[in-house]
Amino acid sequence: MTMNIGNKVFDTDKHTYIMGILNVTPDSFSDGGKWNHYDAAMAHVQQLLEGGSDIIDIGGESTRPGHVQITIQEEIDRIAPMVEAVKKNFDVPVSIDTYKSQVAESALRLGADLVNDVWGFLYDDKMAPLVKKYDAACCLMHNREEAVYNDFLPDMYADMEKCVKAAKDAGIADDKIMLDPGFGFGKTWEMNLIVMNHLDLFKKLGYPMLLGTSRKSTIGKVLDLEPDQREEGTLVTTVMAVQHRYGFVRVHDAEKNRRAIKMTEAILDYAD
Repeated sequence: MTMNIGNKVFDTDKHTYIMGILNVTPDSFSDGGKWNHYDAAMAHVQQLLEGGSDIIDIGGESTRPGHVQITIQEEIDRIAPMVEAVKKNFDVPVSIDTYKSQVAESALRLGADLVNDVWGFLYDDKMAPLVKKYDAACCLMHNREEAVYNDFLPDMYADMEKCVKAAKDAGIADDKIMLDPGFGFGKTWEMNLIVMNHLDLFKKLGYPMLLGTSRKSTIGKVLDLEPDQREEGTLVTTVMAVQHRYGFVRVHDAEKNRRAIKMTEAILDYAD
């Protein structure tokens, strides 16, 4: 499977690529407030790229558990200058982390290449047609308002099929779609661990997969550590993503994850 994102082609059958996180929020659980200003943000993007990031994912509203939703205009005011600056200063595809079509359009007008929607096109019915209009790529994540299921994995799979249907109904091409099982969203911490044991299941949907576990609370709960101490736990999940041939991982520390990917891929290249 290949994906076309901006002017880059990603061969997700052969390699796991890195989506580096640029949060321009005051309240993100791991790095809130660190990269809000232009100079700090651009320095961080440079660091992410030197570390091996293949995509920069810009977020203007925290989606951590218990987050407070901000206004559309406030989110646009946070992300628009950063999208414009990254596109101007770096040759890298830019992803916009939002589930609101007005915010996404402001970023797409400035050259964003991918919409990373934590509600998988099921929150805002204008989002899928908008992505099609701009011929952008999309990442559709699994989510629920509550971690309540009749049969967890089959229900989750059915939810993700609805996300795919929304994209296909809008006419979005297959090579513009990736999926994300939504580790940490609409799930208990035990459910998140179940997801990690069934990464192959979601590949049956037929699209490149992204795994986004970086420093999340499930890792913190298992290891009893604060967000800035969760990198080893994150690396374990990245190795598992590579083992299951996931096309992308979304991470805070690009360099450490790049090394973990390179080592895992080297081992897998010599598998019987």
